[in-house]
Amino acid sequence: SFAYFTVKDRLPQILTKAIDTLHRHKNEFFEEHGEKGVEAEKRAISFLSKLRNELQTDKPVTPLEDELPDAALWNQYLDYQRNLLNGNGEPSWFQSPWLFVECYMYRRIHAALAQNPPIGSFDVFKEGKTQNFFESQEAIIALCTYFQELLKNIKDLDEKQLRGELFKLLQVSLWGNKCDLSFSAGEESSQKSSPLQCLEDMEPYIIVNDMEKLWSLLINAKKRNTDKCTVRVDIILDNAGFELVSDLVLTDFLLSTKLADEVHFHGKSIPWYVSDTTKNDFNWTIKQLQSANHMWMSRCGINWEGNLKKGVWVYQDHMFWTLPHIYSSMAEVAPDLYADLQKSNLLLFKGDLNYRKLTGDRKWEYTVPFHQALNKFHPAPLCSLRTLKSDTQVGLKPGQGEQIQASEPEWMTSGKYGIVQFDATA
Repeated sequence: SFAYFTVKDRLPQILTKAIDTLHRHKNEFFEEHGEKGVEAEKRAISFLSKLRNELQTDKPVTPLEDELPDAALWNQYLDYQRNLLNGNGEPSWFQSPWLFVECYMYRRIHAALAQNPPIGSFDVFKEGKTQNFFESQEAIIALCTYFQELLKNIKDLDEKQLRGELFKLLQVSLWGNKCDLSFSAGEESSQKSSPLQCLEDMEPYIIVNDMEKLWSLLINAKKRNTDKCTVRVDIILDNAGFELVSDLVLTDFLLSTKLADEVHFHGKSIPWYVSDTTKNDFNWTIKQLQSANHMWMSRCGINWEGNLKKGVWVYQDHMFWTLPHIYSSMAEVAPDLYADLQKSNLLLFKGDLNYRKLTGDRKWEYTVPFHQALNKFHPAPLCSLRTLKSDTQVGLKPGQGEQIQASEPEWMTSGKYGIVQFDATA
């Protein structure tokens, strides 16, 4: 299965890169923290080497031994996995759900650093995220320029033009999701060309396209909106780099056109899946744009800093997003987060991991309705913007999946196909 190759090949590569990154920063740790920094680096490397060995030799998944706030929830979840086996052995790296062991690996990487002060806050994936941002520079300039030019005449757009611009920026945000470093095991995956030029060519590859439903939800909310109530959109972020910039442009567009009054961004509280957005990445990206020596890039950065200061953009990072749990258990495991999402008019879930967690990462029949696969997870109307990088997909028309499969056996994992898949609340 795709899961087998991921655990066998890709995850060890990611660990090897993390170890290599720590090696290369040895001098920096010494300069900042003296011998203590070097000793912490050695300990972190031995933690990660031990982790890699456990993975490659299919050892049992062990309880977390750190004192971090989420450790008890992780260990309860491990007990749950153990109970599923009914006494037939222990959950091990190759004998457990892929979603669980993959999340567990990233949590153990975090522990390897968090337990080794003074380098506890070092992000082993930061370099790759930074590199992705700079390699995507031309695409970022093209997008910021397009958007700032659009803003000049935004007040004059009629409804049809507004809809057309929304669809364009939704698609840029969708295909921005191709830039995923865990998928390429940290190898280069930046957006090189202007993202707007090829949208028409890419449209046939959107195999579920519910953009019309999104439009009618947003335009109706805007028309119903009185001064008293605000329209809130939440975006559950995926990758830093170009994808994050495309998400920021999309949400700024929603504010500028009054399709939304406030936007809540949900990022990861720890480094996650190589390229996922943390608070540091979020703030760093806005600062980079602000200080760019390109007029429209810096204009975006300055405006976005302003949105955060005014409180119309809010960044949040609940620890639930870095647990192994699927979203149908959110109401039980993180009732505070579920209650917060219920206040939203629309939830946009970016990327593949969010889709796997929305649908329980099961091998569904392609035609199973999205609503059913969500398994009672309906805090608010929601939409998945995802390029396919794992073999789970629901809500297709009869025969649609089989037809693509016949000509492209790798279609579910190549990142070539995308979905904009909507579900109204129950």
